[in-house]
Amino acid sequence: MKRLLALIKKETLQIIRDPSAILIAFVLPLILLFIFGYGVNLDSNRVKIALVLEDRTPDIVSLTTAFTNSRFLDVQIGKDRREFEEDLVAGDVRGIVIVPQDFSAEAVISGESGELQVIADGSEPNIASFVQNYARSVLQIWLAHQVEDRGREAISSAITVEPRYWYNPELKSRYFLLPGSIAIIMTLIGTLLTALVIAREWERGTMEAMMATPVSIIQILLGKLIPYFLLGLGSMMICWLVATLFYGVPFRGSLLALFAATSVFLFGALGQGLLISAAAKDQFVASQAAIMSAFLPAFMLSGFIFEISAMPQPIQWLTYVFTARYYVTALQTLFLTGNVWGLLFWCMGCMGLIGLFFFVMTGAKTKKRLDA
Repeated sequence: MKRLLALIKKETLQIIRDPSAILIAFVLPLILLFIFGYGVNLDSNRVKIALVLEDRTPDIVSLTTAFTNSRFLDVQIGKDRREFEEDLVAGDVRGIVIVPQDFSAEAVISGESGELQVIADGSEPNIASFVQNYARSVLQIWLAHQVEDRGREAISSAITVEPRYWYNPELKSRYFLLPGSIAIIMTLIGTLLTALVIAREWERGTMEAMMATPVSIIQILLGKLIPYFLLGLGSMMICWLVATLFYGVPFRGSLLALFAATSVFLFGALGQGLLISAAAKDQFVASQAAIMSAFLPAFMLSGFIFEISAMPQPIQWLTYVFTARYYVTALQTLFLTGNVWGLLFWCMGCMGLIGLFFFVMTGAKTKKRLDA
């Protein structure tokens, strides 16, 4: 125990003297959270569209007012769709809504006619879907007011749908993107913090001195793991404070569950970094390997942005070997839903098994021999 405590003290002093570790643990999360918080946004609260009016009847004017008053649409009005074709090609408008000259509320209510043509920019499928959905919503709301004014019931309104969105009622993408981005940040930090540790010892020649001491490989690994583990928890605390206080993301779980899930995740992330460091023996190679094997898979295969169920089946199987997949699920559950212990235990169990594999491999790779 005295040897282990001495190694922990040595590594702690090394962290204090080396500003790069402090920058990675406390400054890098703030920069990445700022980028993810403001740069990655799937919401489209103001879509530019063109509204083509083939006539100026009272019903068409009323519908035009409904479109221009929508807080989701930035509307330009014209008489011919050819006026806006170049704007649609250039991306200045995202869609064209054409109101035909025979459009009337009476025809829509009676079920005779009342179709609008919506031409959307399909180069961005999400925006095209927003254009269609926003146009449909404006038409339905306007029609409901027309029915109420006439004291009649529309054929299409026999069934009324009242949507209820659980866990994220405001449908803000930031609420599920930021917890996922914290998982990506912790993956990068946890792996980088330890990927440079043993490689730095080899470069500076201090590993040979440690091998001459009576400490065991397990003590060496634990002596390097524990200080960086505490540093990782501190980094997680900063991410949590920024997400909840600065960005206003709700947190419905408990801090105990958050620390439990983060601790198990760090066990795997730090273990992966130690394995990379033990195999590379060069800080530059170790840092590049950490980014390629941890950050990129976590960003693309964790479900943070790209839906896993939409991936090809072999890629879906591949996602099970990365701890970030389970950590993203755990964080999004804790922030938006609460302590769903069945799901959290499953995620922590998978992360623990992956972390155990990394430590077994690191112990097998790290030998007290210079020719190893």
